[in-house]
Amino acid sequence: MSAENRFLKNIVLTKRCEKINPESIESYVNAGGYEALKKAVTMEPQQVVDEVKASALRGRGGAGFPTGIKMEAVLKTEVFPKYLVCNADEGEPGNFKDKFLMENDPHQLLEGMIICAYAMGMEKGYIYIRGEYIEPIRILKKAIKHARGKGFLGKGILKKDFSFDIEVRSGAGSYICGEEFALVESLEGKAGRPRNKPPYPTISGIYNKPTQINNVETFSNIPFIILEGAESFKGIGTKSSSGTRLISLSGNVLKRGVYEVEFGITLKQIVYDIGGGVPGGRKIKMVQLGGASGPLIPETMLDLELDYDRLSENNLTIGSGAVIVIDERYDVIEILRLIMKFFKHESCGKCTPCREGIRQILRILYKFGSNSATQNDLKLLRTLSNVMSETAFCGLGQAAPTALFTTMEYFAHEYTSRIKKPGVILKAV
Repeated sequence: MSAENRFLKNIVLTKRCEKINPESIESYVNAGGYEALKKAVTMEPQQVVDEVKASALRGRGGAGFPTGIKMEAVLKTEVFPKYLVCNADEGEPGNFKDKFLMENDPHQLLEGMIICAYAMGMEKGYIYIRGEYIEPIRILKKAIKHARGKGFLGKGILKKDFSFDIEVRSGAGSYICGEEFALVESLEGKAGRPRNKPPYPTISGIYNKPTQINNVETFSNIPFIILEGAESFKGIGTKSSSGTRLISLSGNVLKRGVYEVEFGITLKQIVYDIGGGVPGGRKIKMVQLGGASGPLIPETMLDLELDYDRLSENNLTIGSGAVIVIDERYDVIEILRLIMKFFKHESCGKCTPCREGIRQILRILYKFGSNSATQNDLKLLRTLSNVMSETAFCGLGQAAPTALFTTMEYFAHEYTSRIKKPGVILKAV
């Protein structure tokens, strides 16, 4: 039995991928597609929401907020119209699993969105997708057209008193538009910059109306939950983390790609058993979880299980699902400089902590890179990181220093060894 088969016993999201024709709705229907929608429209909206709540599905975009609670908040809001948004921007470096789903099983995403719209009383939905995803955009538009033609979208869906339609909107490559309110601003035709919150989108989103926003992977879980039941979904994974997770595995690993894994698998099994380990027998220097905004951890921590609670106990998160392997050839400080350069380029500049904090952090990292840093630089680096994480206006600035925090804890010698006067002890952050 191959490593992939041994660890992919329970398949929820990718069972049809590369087995059906993604550009044929008949192919999807013949594989059991839209049966969940047919079942959903025979249920009361509250029953659909209750099933999602009972499944313990958590958002797969990074924050991990319970999906059913978001749905219930919108359902109970007596303000109309309400809007549904799929965040398919996927701008986090190292992530490409949503792209894989959209290219290989687009109707699964549409079906999940339609079920959610029925449950919350929505008539309009958007898929906000990054403009660079040219092929997924084409496939999605074609899938939407076919779904309308078969009566799964549009007026009187499945001959019920339920109408809903979806529009594809593409962004212009801005990382910040992955943030929910920057995305909403962009959808409204404004500059993609975040808003003050609260209120949150479930209360005041698009055009200040109730809006539910989830990513591609989250919506794609909904058909399985409705068709097979919440208990079947909870039977996969761990007590605190139900279902499966798509992992975008990249970097210095033999078998890069998208893998669907069950919660409870260890990070070491993902890297070595599924990914085949590091080419050339080299050692792992560190692994980044979630993408550029995620933590950098040493190989000694790879025995941790993929589980929300287990990772949280170690102040870690899997974020949106990226696992980036970095081998011993690479320098920690240089990796950090590349990460902070990315955030400097992508910062919208709206708030001072992010705009100026990133610039100052980069300046200090260059000093560490040239072995000219001082103990005060080390203190300032920690201070700037703390200020950004606590006061930045949105998630970009708050998460940008995550790699710094974790490397200062797990790779302290990389800093202390470059200070002009060696021997400074760096305490764990």
